Amino acid sequence: MLIGLSLLQPACGSLSVSEEKQLGAEAARELEGQLDFVRDKYIVDYVEAIGRQLVTASSPQQFDYEFYVVDDDTLNAFALPAGHIYIHTAIILEAANVSELAGVMAHEVGHVALRHVAKNYNRQRNTGLLYQLGVVLSSLFIGGYAAAGGQLLGQIAAVAYINQFTREAEAEADEFAVGVLPYAGYDPNGLVTFFETLRQEGGAQAPEFLSSHPSTENRIRETRALIAALDLGPGLRVTDAGGLEIIQRRIRLLTGRDSTP
Repeated sequence: MLIGLSLLQPACGSLSVSEEKQLGAEAARELEGQLDFVRDKYIVDYVEAIGRQLVTASSPQQFDYEFYVVDDDTLNAFALPAGHIYIHTAIILEAANVSELAGVMAHEVGHVALRHVAKNYNRQRNTGLLYQLGVVLSSLFIGGYAAAGGQLLGQIAAVAYINQFTREAEAEADEFAVGVLPYAGYDPNGLVTFFETLRQEGGAQAPEFLSSHPSTENRIRETRALIAALDLGPGLRVTDAGGLEIIQRRIRLLTGRDSTP
């Protein structure tokens, strides 16, 4: 579901790593003018440090990852092709601890590492226009901007044809996250507790991060089962000595969300 890029006709073929990198770079350039990015060094460095730990733990990787913080009140995170990962400030502010934030980010790394974007894009690809960049994934925006209705400037293209893979891709990304988080030093239960918090706060209307995805109850149950099957060692991080709380406070101050007189 993107952004002013031309829609290609369905065709056969396999999207190469180099083509996926080009697709990701073009999509990221499109988003540069459409999203409100947080540029504060301390906030960005904090999120990038978590991301680098996750990428290192899931090596080897085919892509150079970039992590972006978007000033947005929508509970959402998403990945573009080839390692461009976007985290909304609402996700950071909602996280109760660093293991929850790391869980969300590990899920997004999973979408990239498992090449969900490439697999879905292949279904829309025109082999006669090898390097022409097309629509990037309504299904993998974790709720996405189409549902947000007009948040992006410019044209939004929705690709319903690929939505049938959403449930499988989300389950695979959850499984990837559960496997990677302990190697990065984080307690994977943070992913479950974040799901539970969003479910409780969503009421009848699921938050963006959980909408258009597998049943939240099933997702929590299956993720718990994956964690129970692991032999988790001691010392996995849940908190980071107040680091997340400092970043949350900084976001509130810099974005005007702090109501303290």
